[in-house]
Amino acid sequence: MGRLVARRLLWGVPMLLLVSFFSFLLVSLVPGDPARSVLGPLAPQEQVDTLHQQMGLDRPLPEQYASWLGDAVRGDLGASLVTGTDVGQLLTPRLPATLSLIIPATLTAALVGIVLGVASAVRGGVLGRLVDMLSMVGLAVPGFWLALLLVSWFAVRWRLFPATGYTAFTASPAEWLRSLVLPVAAVSLGAVTAVAKQTRDSMLDALNHDFVRVMQANGLSRWSIVYRHALRNAAIPVVSVLGVICASLLGAAVLVENIFGLPGLGSGAALAAVQHDIPLLQGAVIYFTLIVIVVGLVVDVCHAWLDPKVRTK
Repeated sequence: MGRLVARRLLWGVPMLLLVSFFSFLLVSLVPGDPARSVLGPLAPQEQVDTLHQQMGLDRPLPEQYASWLGDAVRGDLGASLVTGTDVGQLLTPRLPATLSLIIPATLTAALVGIVLGVASAVRGGVLGRLVDMLSMVGLAVPGFWLALLLVSWFAVRWRLFPATGYTAFTASPAEWLRSLVLPVAAVSLGAVTAVAKQTRDSMLDALNHDFVRVMQANGLSRWSIVYRHALRNAAIPVVSVLGVICASLLGAAVLVENIFGLPGLGSGAALAAVQHDIPLLQGAVIYFTLIVIVVGLVVDVCHAWLDPKVRTK
């Protein structure tokens, strides 16, 4: 297991390099002038040129990236062009809000989706067709539209939950939970239906294997066959889907955090893009990439626990 973790962490290094390079390239192609954004549209061109030199924007792009990468390796992601504050000091306080959205949404998708998928596979009939229908609906409904609908119903009409804002867990666990109910519900609907569909298909495949019929012939109980043996075999593709979902929720977090006013990495990245704050946007990309690497590592560890043959690969 230790070799597996070390191998996956080593694979994360080239991934970080590639993502940082291409994000640096794409950010440089975004229309707008960072210096002009800082000084304002009426600033004289001489001041803009001077700020270009101070920011290093007058240098070739490969040289800018090499300079940024050298600082990033030492843990320095630069300073915000707008506020002058260290990028790490701006992004790290936003990390708990994003994790508070992503982790509960993934757990909700796992628990509800697996329960629905197992139930529909075992019982079939109407419940199976219902899961298939909900999967199509859940994947078709845009998350931002559902977020606005939830705000309209549960925050404006019935006033059960706050429409915007975020309360830290350390400040008030109850208010932290209330502030996350609607955002988590908005981003987890599609995830629940995807997990339910994958669980149902994997369970049906597992229940059709020969070992299930052997266990039935040996008199094992239905509960033992389904939950101790078939579900363990069906869980491997489900875990893979959950890893993909958890990573994809980072993209949904950009919209949802802005709708609900959550001070997370997604809203910070969106603000940095609007302000042409290249160091802050580049830092947010690095934070997102690190989260994806950790998610991939957790998925690999779960695979190794479910299937010991993975550890020898």
